Formats: sequence, structure tokens, C-alpha cells
Amino acid sequence: MMNKRKENESKFRNWKETEEGERIYWYRVEGKFGYYAHYIKAVDKNEVTLKFYQEIYNFDGNLVEIHEKYPIDKGHRKL
Repeated sequence: MMNKRKENESKFRNWKETEEGERIYWYRVEGKFGYYAHYIKAVDKNEVTLKFYQEIYNFDGNLVEIHEKYPIDKGHRKL
């Protein structure tokens, strides 16, 4: 578990722990025209991935789209 945790901490650089013992990791990627994305990964206490998704924000910082990738790829969903 520790190797996977260190790997996640190194890759995502940001995380918070929930009251249920889960961890939410994320990192930000700058896009075109002031848009940016957050890549978010939720894991259980054993660092097993529960959910992975992407949030797209516009230049005003408003969430405009979500792409759920895991456990089931639901494609892009505009909000």
C-alpha cells in the first residue's frame, strides 16, 4: 500500500482524506483559452481506485463539463 500511496502522492501532489478513510487526489492541467481541468482520483484506505474523473472549468472558474472515466467510462457530460 505504501508504494502505491507514494506513487499517488508523487503523481497528483494534492490530496485530502475523508472521514471515511478515503483519499481524494487531484492535479490541475491548464488548457486553451483559459480553460483548465482537474484530474481527480478517489481511493479507499488500501489505495484501491474507487473513481477517476476529469472536471473541466471555463475561464471564469465555472465547472462546465465532467468526464467520468472509471469505474465506467461515461464520456463527457456538459453541465
